Amino acid sequence: MTTAPWAPGSATGVGSLPGADPHEAAAVVLGELPALPHLPELPGRGLGADMIGRAAALLVDLAVEVVPSGYRVTAHPGGDHRRAHDLLRWDVDAFDEAVERAGRPAAVKVQVAGPWTVGAGIELPRGHRVLTDRGALREFGDSLAEGLTRHVAEITRRTGAPVVVQVDEPSLPAVLAGSLPTASGYGMISPVPVPEATEVLDRFISAARRASGQPVVVHCCAPHPPIDLLRAAGADALALDATLLEGVPAALNDQIGEAWDAGMTLFLGLVPSTDPGIPVTLRQVATPALRLVDRLGFDRTFLATRAVATPICGMAGASQGWARQAMALARDVGKAFVEPPDSW
Repeated sequence: MTTAPWAPGSATGVGSLPGADPHEAAAVVLGELPALPHLPELPGRGLGADMIGRAAALLVDLAVEVVPSGYRVTAHPGGDHRRAHDLLRWDVDAFDEAVERAGRPAAVKVQVAGPWTVGAGIELPRGHRVLTDRGALREFGDSLAEGLTRHVAEITRRTGAPVVVQVDEPSLPAVLAGSLPTASGYGMISPVPVPEATEVLDRFISAARRASGQPVVVHCCAPHPPIDLLRAAGADALALDATLLEGVPAALNDQIGEAWDAGMTLFLGLVPSTDPGIPVTLRQVATPALRLVDRLGFDRTFLATRAVATPICGMAGASQGWARQAMALARDVGKAFVEPPDSW
């Protein structure tokens, strides 16, 4: 693994944006987040463009279809699977064209749902979630890793830039807590032991790192993200909602501090993902990051090299205007980490 390809004071997006035009989305991302632009996701286009559908588009030798309850594995690719694949190809083409106009960035970030989120979001033929069958979970994880490897190679070839992979695991806390309902809806799936959850995620992160040769970011914007598990699974950087870290238990504070002290970069979600309806200042947006470093005993200059500013989560529910403004705010916060205003 190489050192981080993003420069001090960088900012990036989490993944999703509003709208349905990938050409417009790519142009905005490259314009507002030039240090570390991300391949936009546009779930507003419907099934196949959401997080699970996008991951399904990467699967190799596995296919899904849409049923009333969501995505379900099927024997052969049909219209639903082809739609997801076509939407992803459209996004890659649009991003490639935007890079040609804007110039090659220092690095590009792509997002993919991780094995536990995919295992929770896709059903087996009888309606049970993939994660309830450990053999199926491993098969899906390996298939997704192979597809991701091809995806990263294509983005690298077409943009000429190193690719950073962000693994999205929003379902992991529910997997660990045993709070996912069974197929019948009358019970809950048993919680997955931490060692098993770690092993499955470790296998996928290792594959992502081999594919990219770059640090792998794991994103989990839950109020109490499993920091120690993510570190043990090999994450090089963590993407967290920093606005949720006020008042967390001391043990979680310690885990964050230990992760930072061990050399990890934190992608700090700071900018509201939807329009708050009132003017937002740079200082207000940056405050959760400033309080975090103060609370953990780090100097504020630490943010320049060990933090990347982002919106708090995906922005699919935002207006087009706010999405652009939010990315600009994240960029300005990143710059302020390097050159703090006198008022800080």
